[in-house]
Amino acid sequence: MATRKVTLSLDSGALEFAERAAKAHGISVSSWLSKAARREAVRTGYTPQRAPVEPSAESDEAELTAAEKDLRAQG
Repeated sequence: MATRKVTLSLDSGALEFAERAAKAHGISVSSWLSKAARREAVRTGYTPQRAPVEPSAESDEAELTAAEKDLRAQG
């Protein structure tokens, strides 16, 4: 999975919890926070949205279908 470097501000208590939990699981704080954020998003009802199909992809598909139809008509 791709990662992005970001700057976050956490209260000192939350950071201490994250550091201790990450150490207990043998992972980095960044990895632990990433997993925690994902779990919390899902827990609170977030569902990933499908990426919209770009119009150019739809037109490419239509052009391909038309070209195949023309080829079949030509024999």
